Amino acid sequence: MTQTSESVTWLTQAAYDQLKAELDYLSGPARTEIATKIAAAREEGDLRENGGYHAAKEEQGKQELRVRQLTQLLENAKVGTAPAADGEVAPGTVVTIAFDGDEDDTMSFLLASREYASADFETYSPQSPLGSGVLGKKIGDDAEYELPNGKKASVRILDVKPFTG
Repeated sequence: MTQTSESVTWLTQAAYDQLKAELDYLSGPARTEIATKIAAAREEGDLRENGGYHAAKEEQGKQELRVRQLTQLLENAKVGTAPAADGEVAPGTVVTIAFDGDEDDTMSFLLASREYASADFETYSPQSPLGSGVLGKKIGDDAEYELPNGKKASVRILDVKPFTG
C-alpha cells in the first residue's frame, strides 16, 4: 500500500482485493450475525441491565465504523503496482535502518498506512515522524526526524526492498 497524499491512497491490487473482501464481509454476513446477536439479547428482557445486548451494540458500532473507514479508503484508492526495487524509500517498501550510524543497532519496518500493517514487520505511516524523515531517501543516505520530546534523531538507510506481502 502506498499513500501519497491525504485524499489518495495507492494500493497494490492484492491490498485492494484484501480490503474489498473485508468490506464485503463486514457489510454482508457480519451485519447479519450482529443483528442476530442483538435480537437474541433483546429477547432476554430489560435492556438497561442486559450486558449481552450492550456488548453486541458496541460490537455493531465498531463494525460500522470499520465499514465507513474501508468505504472511504477504497473510494479514494488508486490501484497501482508495487514500488520499484530501485533502493529508494517509498510507501510500500521494507526499510532497514541503523540508528545514529550504529550499524549494530538496526530495525526493519514497513512504510505503509495502518490498513496494510504486516505481522512480519512493524508498520510506520509515511506521515509519521520516522516515515516522513526517510521518505525519498536512498540506501546509504542519512535521515533525520523529530522525536516526541522535540529532539532530533538520525538514522542511516541500510536497505530498501519492495514489500511482497
